[in-house]
Amino acid sequence: MKIKINNKFVEKVAEIAKASGYKVYLVGGYVRDLLLGKESSDIDFMILGDGIKFAGLVAKEMKLEVTAVYKNFGTALINTHSGKYEFSSARKESYERNSRKPKIEFSGLEDDLSRRDFTINALCIDLTKPPEIIDLFNGIDDLKNKVIRTPLEPEKTFDDDPLRIMRAIRFASQLGFSIDNPALIAINKMAHRLKEDSVVSQERITNEFLLILGSSKPSIGLNLLQLTGVMDIIFPEISMLSGVDQRSEYHHKDVFNHTMQVVDNVAEVSDNIWLRFAALVHDIAKPKTKKFVENKGWTFHGHEELGARMMKKIFQRMRLPLHHLDYVSKLVKMHLRPIPLAQDNVTDSAIRRLAAEAGEELVDLLTLCRADITSKNPEKIKKFLKNYDIVEKKIIEVQEKDNLRNFLSPVRGEEIMRICNLEPSRKVGIIKKKIEEAILEGEIPNEYEAALNYLYKIKDEILNL
Repeated sequence: MKIKINNKFVEKVAEIAKASGYKVYLVGGYVRDLLLGKESSDIDFMILGDGIKFAGLVAKEMKLEVTAVYKNFGTALINTHSGKYEFSSARKESYERNSRKPKIEFSGLEDDLSRRDFTINALCIDLTKPPEIIDLFNGIDDLKNKVIRTPLEPEKTFDDDPLRIMRAIRFASQLGFSIDNPALIAINKMAHRLKEDSVVSQERITNEFLLILGSSKPSIGLNLLQLTGVMDIIFPEISMLSGVDQRSEYHHKDVFNHTMQVVDNVAEVSDNIWLRFAALVHDIAKPKTKKFVENKGWTFHGHEELGARMMKKIFQRMRLPLHHLDYVSKLVKMHLRPIPLAQDNVTDSAIRRLAAEAGEELVDLLTLCRADITSKNPEKIKKFLKNYDIVEKKIIEVQEKDNLRNFLSPVRGEEIMRICNLEPSRKVGIIKKKIEEAILEGEIPNEYEAALNYLYKIKDEILNL
C-alpha cells in the first residue's frame, strides 16, 4: 500500500539514510496516524544497524543535538521545537516475569515488528524506497475494521508487559475501536499482573487511566476496564458501583451505568480531566451508604460527604497529583447542593451560601450537576435542565452582584484583633463568622465599609460574652 509522507524532517532523514547506506524505517504510531489521517509530532525511526550512530549522523547533518542516548536499548532521541524523534536499532526482546525491563538482542525487521504491542502499531515504511506500508501482521485490516489485536499470542504479550493491558484499553477508548476476543480473554486472565508493584509502577497505570478518562467518550474504556476485571484491580471503588440500584426520577437505576453517562456528559462539554475525574467519583460512596427505606426505596444519605472524605486515600494510592485533591473533593461534596435551588421558593441567602462556598469552582459544579441528570425519560431531562437554567441565572446574578467569588470577610482577622484589642483567640473567629453570616443573609452588602460598621455594632456584645 503506497502512502504520501509530507514531513520535512522525515524527508531529510530519508535523504541521509540513502546517502549513508543505512536501512531506515518509519515505524509505529506515526504510521498508524498517517493512515488515520491524524497529525503526530512524535516520530519513531527503526534502523537496521546502529541506531545511536545514525541519530548522531542526522544531528550532524541537520545541525541539531542528540537529546538523550540509551545504550542498552540502542536508542537515541532528538527533540526539536517541531517534534520528538526517536532512533532505535531493530531488536527483539525477552522478559523475566518479575520485570517489565526486557533483555535486548539486536535483530532484524520482523523481530522488531513482532515485539510491538498491537498490529496497528506494527506498521512501517522503508525510507530508502518509494513510500509503501510494510504490514506483516494485517494491521491495515485491523485499522479498517477498528480492532485492537496483538501481533503474537495475546496472553504472552500481556504477561511480558502487563502495562499493555492498559494500553489496549486506552487505544480502544481513544480510537473508538473494539478489542478482539482472544485479546479480551487474555486481558481478563492477565489482569492480576497489574497488582505486582515490581512489574508495573502505579504512576504508569494511573497515567494510562487518565488517558482513558481523557478520551472523547471515556465510557468506552471505562466499560472495558469493568468488563475485563481490570477496574476491580486498579480502581475497586468504581468497580463496586456496578449492581448498586438507585431509585430516582433523574438517574439511571444502576450507579455504575449512571456514572458512565455522567462522565460522558461532562466529556461532551469539557476537556478538564479533573472535572471528568470528579464526575467519575461523585457517587463513589453510594455502596457504603446504601439503605432501604420503606416507601422511598434505596437511599444514600451522606454519600457526598463520605465520598469527599474518601478522596485523599484514593489520590495517595493512585499517585494522583495532590494539588487537585481539594478541587475534586469540593465538587464531590457539593454535587447535591444546587438541586434544592430549583424550587420556586429558594431564597437569595441560600444562593449566596452556595456561590460563596463554591467560589471559583461554581461553573464546574453546575456543569457536573447538569451532567448528573441521566434519566431515560427525555421529558424529565428537559424539565430538570430548564430548572438548572433558572438556578444558574439566579446564582450568577447574585454572585456578581454581591461579589461572592472566592468569598472572604471584607474585614480580616488582623483588623478585628486591632479594633477589639484581642489576641488570636476564639472570639476573633466568632466576630469574623458573624460578619460573614450577615453578608450571606443579606443584612449588609459584601463591602468593606458596611462590614466595618457592622463590626463596631456587634463587637461589644461578643466581647462581653
